[in-house]
Amino acid sequence: MKDQIKKKIINEINDISGAHSPYEVFSDWVRCCSLSICNTVHLIHDEVWQQRERDYVDTIKRYPDGTEYRFAGMFCMLGDLLSEEMTDALGEIYMEAGMGSKSAGQFFTPFHVAELTAKMATQGSIESFKSGMTKLITLTEPSVGGGGMVIATAKVLREAGINYQKYLDVVAQDLDWKGVYMTYLQCSLLGIKATVVQGDTLSAPFDAKQTHPRHVMRTPAKMGALI
Repeated sequence: MKDQIKKKIINEINDISGAHSPYEVFSDWVRCCSLSICNTVHLIHDEVWQQRERDYVDTIKRYPDGTEYRFAGMFCMLGDLLSEEMTDALGEIYMEAGMGSKSAGQFFTPFHVAELTAKMATQGSIESFKSGMTKLITLTEPSVGGGGMVIATAKVLREAGINYQKYLDVVAQDLDWKGVYMTYLQCSLLGIKATVVQGDTLSAPFDAKQTHPRHVMRTPAKMGALI
């Protein structure tokens, strides 16, 4: 079932492409979905909200009428995929669709590697949490990519009997907007409390008081909402 859903999404991306490459369609799809979610939970219609609305409109108007409904259908399929298996679904779609050789050689870590790394990295945090020494598990990802490491960590916590939706708090940053959107979209669907930031972690690490709100996206769970 998982492979069938992925294949349907890839086929839909290829079918929509024509004037735009599959890479562009994929990127625009995750952008539009992320902007829609973010503005739904961003209740104040300030300049940041308005700019995201303009970004959405400017993106979708490059496609034929009805494409927004096709994007919505793909969004639902992605939700089904993540409900069936907790994995880096977008990273897998990106690689299986043959887009990994594009965009300056961007590749996404295989999820089983991310999961193994998460098991080793979270061992101490899990022990501290279960002993009552800590009440919240935090994760900072300075180069998040598509969110695979965040998802792997949440999965490891769930398998350890810890409600990641309640006790995991994430700050994830990446220079590439596509990675930001991919991470935001998947974390939103999985109910992960995450602050996802666009920017150079080395020269401008996230600062809640100084990072421009335009570059910060908080998931529904982080905002206390559900989708």
